Amino acid sequence: MINSKKRQHLLFWSIEILIGATLIFVLSKIGFLFQPVGTFFSTLFIPVLIAGFLYYVLNPVVNLLTGRFHFKRIMAIIFVFLLLLVALVLIVVSVIPNLVNQIAQLAMNIPSFASDVEDWLNKLSRTEWLKKVDIMNEIEKFNISYGTLLQKFLSGVSSSLGSIVSTIANAAMIIITVPFILFYMLKDGHKFVPNVEKVLSPKRSNQVADLLGQLNKTLSNYISGQAIECLFVGTFTFLGYLILGVDYAFLFGVIAGLANLIPYLGPYIGLLPAVMVTVFNDPFKALLCCVVVLVVQQLDGNIIYPNVIGKSLAIHPLTIIIVLLVAGNLAGLLGIFLGVPFYAICRTIIVFLYKLLIEARENKEEQPEKDSVANNGSL
Repeated sequence: MINSKKRQHLLFWSIEILIGATLIFVLSKIGFLFQPVGTFFSTLFIPVLIAGFLYYVLNPVVNLLTGRFHFKRIMAIIFVFLLLLVALVLIVVSVIPNLVNQIAQLAMNIPSFASDVEDWLNKLSRTEWLKKVDIMNEIEKFNISYGTLLQKFLSGVSSSLGSIVSTIANAAMIIITVPFILFYMLKDGHKFVPNVEKVLSPKRSNQVADLLGQLNKTLSNYISGQAIECLFVGTFTFLGYLILGVDYAFLFGVIAGLANLIPYLGPYIGLLPAVMVTVFNDPFKALLCCVVVLVVQQLDGNIIYPNVIGKSLAIHPLTIIIVLLVAGNLAGLLGIFLGVPFYAICRTIIVFLYKLLIEARENKEEQPEKDSVANNGSL
């Protein structure tokens, strides 16, 4: 009897594995049929991603207007869109020209930076422990010159002209589609969970609503918190650099704010440009730049992060580093930015399903005890 059950169990799993392998093989041979579906989702991915980010940033404002100030939801959305339009106009009028100006100045001063690096290397080569190594000769072997770099840049631009035009067209489509997607997210996003509950049974609807609520809280805390963190880090890093008299302080502040999206590694990446520009000419100022970033990160870590994001993610630092390495290898820069929230979502789903499994197992164990007590009572 036992051997028969073991054979049936083994046969069942053998058939399951065989069916799975066959399905994978067939899907690999008819992958071309799914290419239009992949193109469809890849086309919508970036607009939906941007609209989703703006939704989690702006939805609390819409809820505040509809709740405390008794706005109708449509009027609140229109008001928020007007605020967003004003913010975009201010960015285009004031922020972007300053960024472009400082980037242009930085590009024009690259020869002077290269000269500073060359002088520093000459001084370094005169030290006792590097006299035997001709550093300048080693650098000349790389055949690096401004003419060579310019030629490579122009050839790269000419060869990628088609992709540049395609990128501009895609950007135009994103600019057109994102406002429409964002509008309907803000208008009907709060109806999603109730509509899902109507489709499912009462027991399952409560469980799914609980899961969706946890996912919404995780994403909302992370996205809105990251937006506030980036704004704080970028602003105060810019002010610190400005007080120190660092050139291109505004540009480096923006870089520091954007780099803060990358957990743990972001502050070092954001600090690197300021250090590279100042260290060869004024090492003490480079050290002060490090102090500014250290102070800003301490304020962020002890005040902003605990109060804005809190411990909602509760991910170990080593786990975050591993996620960043894997996601960056799989999806590049986009994977570095999205790896941690994607991991947080997957972990929330897995933990929720695990709790449901444990509850179902406990209910099964309690049921025979209840039946036996009921039988004894009836006797």
